[in-house]
Amino acid sequence: MTSARPRAAGSAAPLVLGALGVVFGDIGTSPLYAVQTVFALDDGLVRPTVDNVYGVISMLFWSVCLIVAVKYLNFILRADNEGEGGVMALAHLTARSVRAGGRRHRIVLILGVFGGSLFFGDSLITPAISVLSAVEGLEVAAPGTSEAVVPIAATIIAALFAVQRFGTHHVGRFFGPVMVLWFVTLATLGVTHIVQEPAVLTALSPHHGALFVWQHPLVAFVAMGAIVLAITGAEAIYADMGHFGRIPIMWAWFALVFPSLTLNYLGQAQLILRDSHEIANPFFHLAPTWAQLPLVILATMATIIASQAVISGAYSVARQAERLGFLPRLTVRQTSEEEGGQIYIPSVNWLLFAGVMLLLLTFRASERLATAYGVAVTTDLLLTTTLFCVYAFTALRWRAWQVALFGLVFGSVELAFFSANIAKVLHGGWLPLVVALGVATVMTTWARGRDLVTARRHKLEGPLSEFLDMVHNDAKILRVPGTAIFLHPNKATTPLALRENVQFNHVIHDEVFIVTTESVNVPHVSAAERVVVDDLGDPYDHVTHVTLRYGFSDTQDVPAGLAVARDEGLGIDLSGATYFLSRITIHRSERPGMGQLRKKLFAMLARNAADPTQYFRLPIGRTVITGARVNF
Repeated sequence: MTSARPRAAGSAAPLVLGALGVVFGDIGTSPLYAVQTVFALDDGLVRPTVDNVYGVISMLFWSVCLIVAVKYLNFILRADNEGEGGVMALAHLTARSVRAGGRRHRIVLILGVFGGSLFFGDSLITPAISVLSAVEGLEVAAPGTSEAVVPIAATIIAALFAVQRFGTHHVGRFFGPVMVLWFVTLATLGVTHIVQEPAVLTALSPHHGALFVWQHPLVAFVAMGAIVLAITGAEAIYADMGHFGRIPIMWAWFALVFPSLTLNYLGQAQLILRDSHEIANPFFHLAPTWAQLPLVILATMATIIASQAVISGAYSVARQAERLGFLPRLTVRQTSEEEGGQIYIPSVNWLLFAGVMLLLLTFRASERLATAYGVAVTTDLLLTTTLFCVYAFTALRWRAWQVALFGLVFGSVELAFFSANIAKVLHGGWLPLVVALGVATVMTTWARGRDLVTARRHKLEGPLSEFLDMVHNDAKILRVPGTAIFLHPNKATTPLALRENVQFNHVIHDEVFIVTTESVNVPHVSAAERVVVDDLGDPYDHVTHVTLRYGFSDTQDVPAGLAVARDEGLGIDLSGATYFLSRITIHRSERPGMGQLRKKLFAMLARNAADPTQYFRLPIGRTVITGARVNF
């Protein structure tokens, strides 16, 4: 596998179409509920007067410009970890630019873990609120169907998670044309109302937002709690960057997504000012009566795509966390031969499905779910800004005043959004925080437990150099024909499978290769940099250590990696080689280092880790697994 993901000129259009089909679903469906929620907050505190409507639209428009178009597309997406995005990728990109083990390094990693955990909370809410808001349009198109909304939404969500195994490559191709139609429809609906009252275009002027805040500070503050819904999906854009690349995402945003969203929000403003009774569901009332049912169908398809954006991002974040040592081995399936970032993780998929269905059946209305949405989004925005400030100062060598200006401009706006959503914590906003806390606990528990178990395992294994000396000096140990490949995390200690084979069978193979897979903090490692060979100080004892280096977006295919080593001159016969794995059974003890509850959690995670035979792509018929017990 090579590190580069070449993009030929002719491949740009399919990538733009795929980006429309996966990346922008979340933010692209915000018109369904953002404006509606603003005027529904606190029993209609934000009244639909001309000043208020113009102020809300102005604040909404400039929030999208500032946070999405400027911050994310022009700054954050440039902070890619060799093509991969997401808050955890940014955290580890930043961590590389500060002193390892220092206070700043630890803080950066903690922020990355919590940011990634918050994204999982967002990944639960987005499918539920998006699909519900679309299906609720049935109440406009066909009054009396309210009882069918939740069952229909549940069926759609179940189908969405069921097709994930086919991958974003195929899903994006199917959804891309649908999203083009969706954004064209958004623009058309908006334009038909704007032409009736062209003066509504002046709502885009920033002075309306400023006057709204100046004249009605409390009302504006409350409105900000829902205006933030218009920028949900910004983090998904960043997390999904590895699926399609920055340039196709930029093209899709500025050519179609941004203009369509703006026109639709203006159309909703005109509709509300013309008839305040339409405030209950302004989006679906934009369409004439005959078009409302088709619009519900199209909106439902678009919200399915909105869910796809965060689901795809959750896969990326989970694999990054696993490769960076915060999650156990995950079963990852590559779904595209062209794009290394396009993956499917069954365990993440079905955990998300269970969480989404629980939310759907508990809240049962998009308006109630909206109260839980803003807290996760605004916290993620602040974390990303903080991490980028550190990255810009340490890696990009920005001057202090530049970093301060960036933090002041974006951080002050995001802090205002965050403050407006704090009140929601007691009304559903606790939900994403609880999910994030739970995921962060899992991640930190796995990282800490792995360190403890590794230390215990090293004592059982003993130094490799002493073991090889023993083999050389013991005449009773026989050499048997064949090649044995032992997967082992380092070259300092002895693989338990190798030690047990010698101790109990008194034999060692003619050719022994100890293979270590090393995850490095980049998405991809080229074939030329994949292999490091070490003869362990004695080129004649036929025991060789091979390190196979992988990025956190590479598939750790050990036979393929060894084939690269063979092609580069390593004398290894892979045709009849036997692979040996040492499987560790974890048992809790009274040893210090971690509490009993966390030890129990770690042991459960270890038991449910992916099968190493499948994870490393080993041939099942030529793989031997030996067990050992470790108390920690």
